[in-house]
Amino acid sequence: QVHLVESGGGSVQAGGSLRLSCALSGNTYNMNYCMGWFRQAPGKEREGVATIDSRGSTTYADSVKRRFTISQDNAKNTLYLQMNSLQPEDTAMYSCAADFRGGGRCLGFEYGMDYWGKGTLVTISS
Repeated sequence: QVHLVESGGGSVQAGGSLRLSCALSGNTYNMNYCMGWFRQAPGKEREGVATIDSRGSTTYADSVKRRFTISQDNAKNTLYLQMNSLQPEDTAMYSCAADFRGGGRCLGFEYGMDYWGKGTLVTISS
């Protein structure tokens, strides 16, 4: 079983920055997996934000490219999302996720993920 716990959400003004963290725990020893960030805004479907595979290759949604950076600290089993130049349209519940189906490769936003955290709320005011 894998557990994911997000932190770092909050309220900031447009143009500001936040860094989200996601702590992963559970039986992942010697396993390769993909990790990612997804978000769901009020009244909208969940969408992929960014993923990072076991080799460190990253993928971003077009809407966050050049503003958001996904990274991970394998020694700490922690995933990060640095979010800069935040806009009101970035307001959402942000969830981290892990996926083991691809043997370390990320299958793509549309395929979903195996395990999910409960999320952390990000609110951007104009």
